[in-house]
Amino acid sequence: MFLARVFITFKPTVNDPEGQTILSGLHDMGVDTVINVRAGKYMEVRLEANTESAAAETVGEMCDKLLANPVIEEYRFEIEPVEDE
Repeated sequence: MFLARVFITFKPTVNDPEGQTILSGLHDMGVDTVINVRAGKYMEVRLEANTESAAAETVGEMCDKLLANPVIEEYRFEIEPVEDE
């Protein structure tokens, strides 16, 4: 079994209103050293696969077809083996 940690964010050219709201809130709190904030999504997916490369291929397909919108988002993921629960 493998655990995939998936990180999805807007592409750099896409406006991030949630990130802008967070940045404004931080500045309102007096945290003026923060220059930019980009918000995103984080998911953990456990899956069965024979090898790490097979798990990575499956996670990549899931991201391309469902988890991320390839027009406006980009993703990266980490795979690690885990024990059965």
